[in-house]
Amino acid sequence: MVLTIYCIPTYCIGRSESVAANVLTVEDIRMNIRFDGKRALVTGAGRGIGRGIITKLAECGAECVALSKTPENLESLKNEVPGIQTIAVDLADWTATRHALENVGKIDLLVNNAGILSISPFLETAKDDLDKVLDVNFKAIFNVSQIVARGMVERGNGGAIVNVSSVASRIAFKNMASYCSSKGALDSLTQVMATELAPHKIRVNSVHPHIVQSTDMGNWAADCPGTGEFYLSRIPLNIFPGKCGGCCQRSCVPIK
Repeated sequence: MVLTIYCIPTYCIGRSESVAANVLTVEDIRMNIRFDGKRALVTGAGRGIGRGIITKLAECGAECVALSKTPENLESLKNEVPGIQTIAVDLADWTATRHALENVGKIDLLVNNAGILSISPFLETAKDDLDKVLDVNFKAIFNVSQIVARGMVERGNGGAIVNVSSVASRIAFKNMASYCSSKGALDSLTQVMATELAPHKIRVNSVHPHIVQSTDMGNWAADCPGTGEFYLSRIPLNIFPGKCGGCCQRSCVPIK
């Protein structure tokens, strides 16, 4: 089966490109893109989309650093992809994250993938639930990107940063006010990062996957009566993708 992955919109070097220019076809995904000599950091790499991304980057020759808050997931990833360096830390903890990454070394490619989902009606969403989602889906990306981008600027060799957003930043999903808001904030941050970091030859993109079966959101959609059918009706192929690793491959190509 041929699956076309739509990543819209992609913010690249401070400008928003057209939707048509950002449709990844199977030819894009099959491009012989190599990252030999590059070092990549992927957050939320223990499972789901993040695991698919870091596996793909490793296949393309990158030296990979996997970050997750769950040591068991990192161990199974190391067994699957030997040679991957792992870091176990809860990204919701700003200070602990800074300590965990202070000696991470050179990073050429950063994929901010980690995210959490909270389901509750807008009127019933508690402050603690909102804080948890924003801490991981927005503040953690701000934090990790600052650390990595500073190193890129100091070395002067450029780099690439990919923020994994969601179609939920542009589409209203019922009972997901905190999640949708966090992804909308991430889109704005991506544009600012792209504008400010472009002079340093640092490419900043965001990709916007729909529901992916290997994630919490995918499991939630599948388990809620009527919900899965509703969201499937918005996808022309009428299937939820099972993997989403290749969609970040093109965005990680450094600026020449």
